[in-house]
Amino acid sequence: MTSSAPATTGGAAPASTAPASTASGPASSSPGSETAASATSGSDADAGVRASGTEAASPEPDASRSEQAAAAAPSAAAGVAGAGAASAMPVETGGETPPAPATADTPEAAPDEPTDADRPATLDAPREGGADDLKQIKGVGPKLEKLLNSMGFYHFDQVAAWTDRELAWVDSNLEGFKGRASRDDWVGQARTLADGGSTSFSEKVKGGDVY
Repeated sequence: MTSSAPATTGGAAPASTAPASTASGPASSSPGSETAASATSGSDADAGVRASGTEAASPEPDASRSEQAAAAAPSAAAGVAGAGAASAMPVETGGETPPAPATADTPEAAPDEPTDADRPATLDAPREGGADDLKQIKGVGPKLEKLLNSMGFYHFDQVAAWTDRELAWVDSNLEGFKGRASRDDWVGQARTLADGGSTSFSEKVKGGDVY
């Protein structure tokens, strides 16, 4: 029996009738590629969520900065106050005021201290008729009478004419009896006696009841 199979020729093999996939055709999506794309989308979504969370949390640093600014405000105010106090403080100049140069002249006397210019008029000796009895002035004993005579005072009218400054000079020059002339009112008594009057004390002296 003769075989029915077609004879093979020496020519080219017949082309396959199965459709071949062309490069220009749509690319088939493999399950692995879809999974990778899904993962990438998920990562992008997570990154977006994280970015949104970061942006939402951004006010916290602002609040922190506000608290820091509030805490720094008293320090700044204290600094301003300190600067104001410093500016109000008197500025010290360098160096000290030099002392006044000392003078070689004799120091001037205090205004209340009598000087030689305040010395009353004196006599070298009593007038004719002799000296008055100065012991009739209360406070003038025999020693003070001699001291007054040595200073040039012999008469009531001399003592009666003393000014306040002259009286101060006499008081400061009565050695051992300073201040006695003012304390016992020698000037007032001498005026009475110089006018020819008398005092209760002078009458006692005249009568010999005192010395």
